[in-house]
Amino acid sequence: MRARIRTARKAMVLAAVASLGAGLLAGCADDGKDDGSDSPSGDSGGKTTISVGLFGTMGFKEAGLYAEYEKLNPNIKIAENAVQRNENYYPALLNHLTTNSGLLDVQAVEVANIAEVTATQADKLEDMSKVSGVNKSNWLDWKWQQATTKDGKTIGLGTDVGPMAICYRTDLFKQAGLPTDPAEVGKLWTGDWAKLVEVGERYKSKAPKGTFFMDSPGGLVQAILGSEKEKFYDASGKVIYKTNPAVKAAFDLTAEAAEKGLVQSVTQFQPSWNSSIANNKFAAIACPPWMLGTIKGYSKPDAVGKWAVATAPKGGNWGGTFLTVPKSGKNVKEAQKFVTWLTAPEQQAKLFKVQGSFPSAPSAYTMPEVTGAKNDMTGDQAIGEIFAEAAKTAPVQVIGPKDQIIMQGLTDNGVILATKGKTAKEAWDSATKTIDNKLDQ
Repeated sequence: MRARIRTARKAMVLAAVASLGAGLLAGCADDGKDDGSDSPSGDSGGKTTISVGLFGTMGFKEAGLYAEYEKLNPNIKIAENAVQRNENYYPALLNHLTTNSGLLDVQAVEVANIAEVTATQADKLEDMSKVSGVNKSNWLDWKWQQATTKDGKTIGLGTDVGPMAICYRTDLFKQAGLPTDPAEVGKLWTGDWAKLVEVGERYKSKAPKGTFFMDSPGGLVQAILGSEKEKFYDASGKVIYKTNPAVKAAFDLTAEAAEKGLVQSVTQFQPSWNSSIANNKFAAIACPPWMLGTIKGYSKPDAVGKWAVATAPKGGNWGGTFLTVPKSGKNVKEAQKFVTWLTAPEQQAKLFKVQGSFPSAPSAYTMPEVTGAKNDMTGDQAIGEIFAEAAKTAPVQVIGPKDQIIMQGLTDNGVILATKGKTAKEAWDSATKTIDNKLDQ
């Protein structure tokens, strides 16, 4: 996206996200306006309300971090507003940034969008590197750089990263005649995503009735591409997704799995996908640590302890988020203090222990909350070391400004079609047509 948005596109975005913009602010009524006051302090009942805009289940509230901060700071109240899918959250956020209005005190930005925000909206956001208590060395170097402008302004502090693993149902694997021990399971597909698909064929041959090997085609292609250094852009910023052989190979392998009936015909994070978790409809899922929180959120009680985590075929990263503080927020100084505390290594370690969001702070990797971390869904398995090793082997990826648009086109308008009778070529043609149309807007 250019710094200056074309008038036609701006009109389209404004129309498309008008209701989303309202939704972004919904749930934050307790923002200081309920008494009719226009005070910029955001005072509510004698407390300053810090409004936080998130997408998905980021887990800060669930891990008790809001409550802890409020206890440490009795004059502060945290008001969270979360939109489930980033595809819905981000257009509204971008519109608010572009118009520099309607922004909350804290706004999350997903890694697929951080390049665009850093390049085009940095002037609307506070430089967090200047905030007291912020130390660049607390973060992975590449994580810090992703939110840093060419002139050295850091517009967001990293929360989690998404080192890749494969989470699987031990009960379903056992019923299909596959090993269940994490070390043995990881050996089945070491070094090659194609081996994962082969295991899927083994699973299908003895699969429990009504189940699939993996959750979705979108999840599989996302995982494969997460293990590539270059996917959609090269280091110079050129769009290469159609000419990069790694992208086409990942797409074709996923389409093959779809054509063979190894993945469900659903889109991730949509209601049908959510219910497939609740109803135990699949045996494996590409699984960065935050996915465990999603699984936990949609599972029924009988699924607790039936999951396990194995090493992925190749080291990769999927996801990760930054917290930004808009300059136009009501409570900038308080928001900066809060974000600094919330992203400190100690809080990142607590978040992983409870919610499964893996720290972007390396010093957290040796903390007991990480080394001895267990998750309700994975029972007694200590999962921290698996994810820590994955984080060490993940490539430092080239992130482009339109990564989300390209990925969404490959998943929601591409490989999903291979589960509906389309050939790999037809699915690819559909995906590239959709992507190119959006990139031209």
